[in-house]
Amino acid sequence: MRRRTTPLILSFILLVTCGAAVGTAEAADKVKRTAECQGDWLPATPTAPDIMNGELEFLDLAPVKVGKDVNWRTDPYRNRSWSMVFHSLRWMGRLVADYETTGQTSYLTRATEIARDWVADNPRRGARTSPYAWQEHPIALRAPALVCLSKHVSASWLTGSLAEHAKMLSDPSLYEKGHNHGIDQDIALLGIGCRYGNSRWSGLAVKRLTETVKLDVDSQGALREQAPRYAIYVYDRLKVAMDGMKACGRKVPGEITRRWESLEDFISHSTQPNGFMVPIGDGGADVRPVGYDHPKKTVRVFGNGYVYGRTAWDKPESAFYSIRFGPGQKYHGHEDHLGVTYYAQGRDVLVDVGFHSYENNAYRRWTMSPEAHNTPSVVGAGFRNKTATALSKSSIGESRQSYRLTDRAYGVPRTRSVLVNHEEDVMAVLDTVPRGSRVRNLWHFAPELSTVSNSGGQVVVKDKVGWKATLVQVAMPSCKPVSGLKVIRGQQSPYQGWVSPAYLQKQAAPAVVSPASPDSLLTVVVPGTEKPSLSCAGGKVSLETSRGTVSFRVSGSDLS
Repeated sequence: MRRRTTPLILSFILLVTCGAAVGTAEAADKVKRTAECQGDWLPATPTAPDIMNGELEFLDLAPVKVGKDVNWRTDPYRNRSWSMVFHSLRWMGRLVADYETTGQTSYLTRATEIARDWVADNPRRGARTSPYAWQEHPIALRAPALVCLSKHVSASWLTGSLAEHAKMLSDPSLYEKGHNHGIDQDIALLGIGCRYGNSRWSGLAVKRLTETVKLDVDSQGALREQAPRYAIYVYDRLKVAMDGMKACGRKVPGEITRRWESLEDFISHSTQPNGFMVPIGDGGADVRPVGYDHPKKTVRVFGNGYVYGRTAWDKPESAFYSIRFGPGQKYHGHEDHLGVTYYAQGRDVLVDVGFHSYENNAYRRWTMSPEAHNTPSVVGAGFRNKTATALSKSSIGESRQSYRLTDRAYGVPRTRSVLVNHEEDVMAVLDTVPRGSRVRNLWHFAPELSTVSNSGGQVVVKDKVGWKATLVQVAMPSCKPVSGLKVIRGQQSPYQGWVSPAYLQKQAAPAVVSPASPDSLLTVVVPGTEKPSLSCAGGKVSLETSRGTVSFRVSGSDLS
């Protein structure tokens, strides 16, 4: 009996506050703008005229005609993200916001029709209810849109639905603690609680949010979701949450403020000199953070699994690199441990394959695999998913940095040492496995680069204006050039030689695959030249580049 009456009690609380009759709040020429309806949560597309015309455009996919009587099981692209946005009803909120700014009453009328139709057609556990309707994230994103509508419309179906949303948002079994979805859930519950003066809901939201932020954002500002671009989302959403608390008369917990501020440092360090965020994990190569102040340090090691280094700030021609390590793969992360990226002389050189979509297909699975990253593998051994990687050594100087990383992702230790030299741009990588095992590695070049030559353990690539870079590979300690390097571009089965420059896009790009080697593999990437000269003597490696001579030492599995 109690389970049946709880939703009715919640609905009654809202109905007492809001009344049951449908109507607009003000005349069209006296519409008041509200904090609930104005904000950066509103989508850029579709626009109000598009929606009035029955056309919805999400995710840069072609517009879909939904008409006046919306079919809520519409799924034109078989795309989970599209369906999630569709059922979030943020696009309905766009109409209400534009009603506030224009006084166009037809916008409010249509928004009310859309929301009421959604509520009628999508009862929880209904036989014809869309499977996306009551998933945890659409609930969290839809609730603020309905709260916005409630500022201008009073109706029993609306207050009843908001009560149902609050109940679902309060359910601990549905709460995504320590995740960006949890932050959205707390924003939604806070909004409903503040809208109707329910301190139980708003208090729960603030309590949970504090716990979630401490889990999702560490003390350095690194996001545990393993995709730096989500740090931008979390940063923006926490600002919304803090503004909501203040508007609700609640004090913002200091821990939330501190973690929010620390995110700016992580976002800045994750951004390449060209202004685009390095596409690690589920993060596209077209993400461009704007408005974040950069710190003074040019090199930063984040304990949750990121090394970032650069030669200077605010110089597009400066060098930049990233290295991945840390906890095993989770959330929006890929199996990219020991992976590196390298940007030099104003260009992407070694890149991550990037993010294509959330669809569970062969290409998506490949982009998440070790084969889609600049990583070493142990030939003949099975890969162990979600293996943690340790950063066991680091040396950080002004013009040179070196690191050693190790794990047992293939059952035996694999060790990678990385040395980055500035002034004369060079990245050197040494991959080592135990005696009796064989190592192979992969190198993904930017899609703007094409292969010039491949011989004698050297692969030369160039861009359209003739700028060149060279990958040199030798076996150690013999220093003999590695023969049999393969360059693969645009291979379908299995996938190899691709990069995703943006959502749902893929572009052929050169990938260098080494042969299996019983010896350690030393790979040196030299930007700006096609004729580097490499020699070894007494553990010292000397390299002639277009900008001068670079030398470093190889000792066991270390570079220095």
